[in-house]
Amino acid sequence: MARNIITGLFLLSGIFFFLVGTIGILRFPDIYTRAHSSAKCDTLGTVFTLLGLCIYNGLDAVTLKIIVVIGFIWITSPTATHIITKAHYEKEREDN
Repeated sequence: MARNIITGLFLLSGIFFFLVGTIGILRFPDIYTRAHSSAKCDTLGTVFTLLGLCIYNGLDAVTLKIIVVIGFIWITSPTATHIITKAHYEKEREDN
């Protein structure tokens, strides 16, 4: 019972961050604020959702794989966002 409640809270938190990130992408004016919104919210949404799945699943091999995926996402999502915004910044500098 408690495991299901905690899992539900983590999943709802993940959905909340995905929703906030989507609203940020649609509402913010330029690529930098949109990228910030998507990077932070997508990373947190994914991590909370996957942690909810880890709690629901219990401790086994699948949970360890999910934890590895969490670590991979935690590193690659902000890095990819940084590279994309840096490329846009470099392109803007060349155009001016």
